[in-house]
Amino acid sequence: MVSVVAHRGASALHPPGNTLEAFVAARELDADWVELDVHALADGGLVVHHDPELPDGRALHDLVTAELPAWVPLLDAVLVACGPMGVNVEIKADGPLPLRPALVADTIALLERSGDTDRFLITSFEPSILDAVRASAPQLRTGVLTMDDPMADGLLDGIAAAGHCAINPWNGRVTAAMVTAAHARGLEVNVWTVDDPVRIRELAAFGVDGIITNVPDLCRSALSEG
Repeated sequence: MVSVVAHRGASALHPPGNTLEAFVAARELDADWVELDVHALADGGLVVHHDPELPDGRALHDLVTAELPAWVPLLDAVLVACGPMGVNVEIKADGPLPLRPALVADTIALLERSGDTDRFLITSFEPSILDAVRASAPQLRTGVLTMDDPMADGLLDGIAAAGHCAINPWNGRVTAAMVTAAHARGLEVNVWTVDDPVRIRELAAFGVDGIITNVPDLCRSALSEG
């Protein structure tokens, strides 16, 4: 069974996504999972937003919670809005800025307080972030985001050896052979970001585990027709 993962919630309905409205809509559209992005604020708040800056140019790491626009939610509120859905939490690195250790520690603590940790998957493009998660909370599920070719340079072997349970590759890198190779190493495959019904059905035929999409309702329909 392929999981429908709503990218930043139902982001096509509520652009640019990562809002409470987008996550509630994803739940109403029967998404299995949502994907979201987390940054740390100056006061330690965990904010759900894709970019390290707001549209007005203010950097999130310079702001405190009280300075956030009303439409930008905190992670704890989002987890409540998501209800029983699985949550793929991408921990973001703020470009050239050094990683704030509290970002990882506070994210882990919040997820552990939120109940069933099996419904969470922590992902990142940054190995240092995932290493920190695995070192402090090996019971949490982690996955590697990548735009690289998973079939090159022993990438799949390295991901499995590091204790991760998933690879989240860019759609353009995914082939049937790649999915087979990942599964042979015990890795789930969650593909991003796919809105085309033909490609959705093709990926399902490859045996991927999750499809990250801006249009969870369209994705669900495409899968039911496949």
